[in-house]
Amino acid sequence: MQSVTNGISATALTGVVWVKSSHSDPVGNCVEAAALPGGEVALRNSRHPQGPALVYTRSEIAAFLAGARDGEFDRFI
Repeated sequence: MQSVTNGISATALTGVVWVKSSHSDPVGNCVEAAALPGGEVALRNSRHPQGPALVYTRSEIAAFLAGARDGEFDRFI
């Protein structure tokens, strides 16, 4: 696999399995996540699966999920 950087085309991330939340809306609008071989996590917009993927460390994802569990991002919905 090529070097993975933020903004990489999601289609360039071959061999990964994208996971979508079971809480996505009826049209399927959601954020999808994929574990990368180097330990990072990629996120993409399910409405634009060929678009860019943002790449985060596992620590960054853990911090975000902890904040989401604590309701820190509820004001955005």
